[in-house]
Order: sequence, then structure tokens, then C-alpha cells
Amino acid sequence: VQLVESGGGLVQPGGSLRLSCAASGETNVIKVMGWYRQALGKQLEVVATITNGRRTNYADSVKGRFTISRDNAKSTVFLQMNSLKPEDTAVYTCNTETLKGFSYWGQGSQVTVSS
Repeated sequence: VQLVESGGGLVQPGGSLRLSCAASGETNVIKVMGWYRQALGKQLEVVATITNGRRTNYADSVKGRFTISRDNAKSTVFLQMNSLKPEDTAVYTCNTETLKGFSYWGQGSQVTVSS
């Protein structure tokens, strides 16, 4: 499975960004898709995940502000980020887990929230 991300960038506090991650290859074996982030000097943390059945989970820090969605037909996952805060600044990386437990990662997208 290969993952290609798009949509990162610079935004002012309170603004919005939408990340996309398109999967290719053996997409029929994908079980979960999600987004992780890592801020400078901090550990990698899960932001949001979505299963094949569209069950979602969010980090407490983004609940009510971020929305993860998935287009199964296009094997694409989205992360709509609203009300962005400076502490959301990080490299956001798409992840997918297959039915056999293999994990694949995208290339990472920088999101910077600054005035």
C-alpha cells in the first residue's frame, strides 16, 4: 500500500485546513486509516482514526475541531481541521493498517498555525 498526502501549509490561528491521503496498491486489505502528528521535540501522537465501517476516534485535544472522513471507493481519507491553534503545529502523517496488521505511512505534511 502506498500513501500520498496533500493539503498541508501555513494558516492563521482560528483558520482551517483540509488534509487528504490517497491510498494505492492493495487497498482492499485496508482496515483502518488515520492521521498522526509529531510536533518539534514531542512524541508522535494519534490525531484521528476511521475504520472500514466509518467508526471514528479522536484525540481529546482535537475533538470538536477536527473531522476525519473516508471515501472507500477512492481509498482516500480526509482530515478537516477547523479552529486551528498554534499547538496544532506539527508534521501530520497518514497511516493505514491492513487486515493482517501491517502498517504503512505517508510522507508527512507540515501544518503550521501562526499569525
